[in-house]
This record gives sequence, C-alpha cells and structure tokens, in this order.
Amino acid sequence: MTSYQRLQGGKAFGQLKAQQEARLEEVNQEFLSDDKYSDDEDLAEKLASFRKKYMDFDLNDQGEIDMMGLKMMMEKLGVPKTHLEVKKMIYEVTGGASETICYRDFVTMMLGKKSAVLRLIMAFEGRARENCPRPAGPPPKRDITSLP
Repeated sequence: MTSYQRLQGGKAFGQLKAQQEARLEEVNQEFLSDDKYSDDEDLAEKLASFRKKYMDFDLNDQGEIDMMGLKMMMEKLGVPKTHLEVKKMIYEVTGGASETICYRDFVTMMLGKKSAVLRLIMAFEGRARENCPRPAGPPPKRDITSLP
C-alpha cells in the first residue's frame, strides 16, 4: 500500500466519522426539541456524552451497535456477558425489531426513568443468582493434582 492510498483511506475514514457525527447530532436535536424532555436541564450535556459513548462502541462506524460492540461495552462496565445474554439485551432494547441498537434506541434507553442498561444488567444478574447461588466463604484449597 502506497502512502497515497493510506492517505486516501484516512480521508475516507475521517469523512465516515464526520458523517456519523452529523447523523447522531441530528438525532440529538430531535431529542432537544421534544417537549417530553423539556424539563431536563442538562439534556444537552447528557446527549453529548451519549453520542461520544455510542461512537466508542459503534465498532464498524455504521451508526449501530452490534452484538460485539455491546459485548465490549458490558466488559468495559465490568459486567461481561455471554453472546446469548447480549442478544437478549439487544432484543429488550429494540423490542425484537433489530439485531443492532440504533442511536435513537440507545438515547431513548438512556433517558428512561432508570437507565435500561443498568436495569437489564441487574435483571440478568438477579436471574443468575437465583439459578446458581454462590457459596459462602473462600473456595476450598486445592492442589494441581486435584484438577480435572
């Protein structure tokens, strides 16, 4: 690859990012003009923060968070999830309409009465605890010969 090709690729990537930012900003403007959110004084700050986070986890820069992007988000939040759990979370956010989370769904989720992400994490964590109670105390001492 020549330096000219790398430069052109970099320009294309920069243009893609700029286009994506413009699309996300359009959605932010819709939320800012929506009367339902007019009582939220720091809405503009929240939306700017949501846009930045969303762009961090939109791994393919297509304007959607796919399963891998959401999985990475959960890992960064310190609550790693299996593929099945991530699929369930996407289903909950989109209502089963899509296999990816668009920015509008993401903002709607984050502006809910409680953060739906936290609500979903707590729901999944609660189910996991119900089905598999954790033992109390430290794990039993084992040596290498006792491993299967």
